[in-house]
Amino acid sequence: MESDERVELWPLDEERLEALLDAAVADADPYEVMPPVEGPEGWTPARRQAFLDFHRSRSLAPVPVEATYAIAVGGRVAGAARLLLHQGGGDVETGVWIGRSQRGRGVGAAVVGLLLAEAAKTGARRLVATTTVDNGAARRLLAGAGAELTEDGEGGVDAVVRLG
Repeated sequence: MESDERVELWPLDEERLEALLDAAVADADPYEVMPPVEGPEGWTPARRQAFLDFHRSRSLAPVPVEATYAIAVGGRVAGAARLLLHQGGGDVETGVWIGRSQRGRGVGAAVVGLLLAEAAKTGARRLVATTTVDNGAARRLLAGAGAELTEDGEGGVDAVVRLG
């Protein structure tokens, strides 16, 4: 990553949601960035609408379920990150996707650092994430952030980072 390509988390709003969809369509597979939608492969009109509806119902609703951020690299949207505070405030769950063209450039490590800072502000004691056994990049990234990784026996890996 070049020095002028600062990584930032921008709180999601309607304008950024459109930019996020554009980034997803240009640089990610739908299965990497949203829940499955029936129909043909690729970014169909129905899948694009489902992407918008998903984010509107989760983070842009009058009472948001989670905080979603557009990941900006050098001032351009390149992915998304989310934080979901669990009941009781002990854990905050995170999820991240980064466009293919930005992977392997240090963006993920910068995002994890920013998310850890945001999670600490909530008063949570732990940041938790889930990935798959075959997602070596995510596993290395989480381990590098100090996460304890545990395979669930069904192809998944649970990660826990203790906060402050």
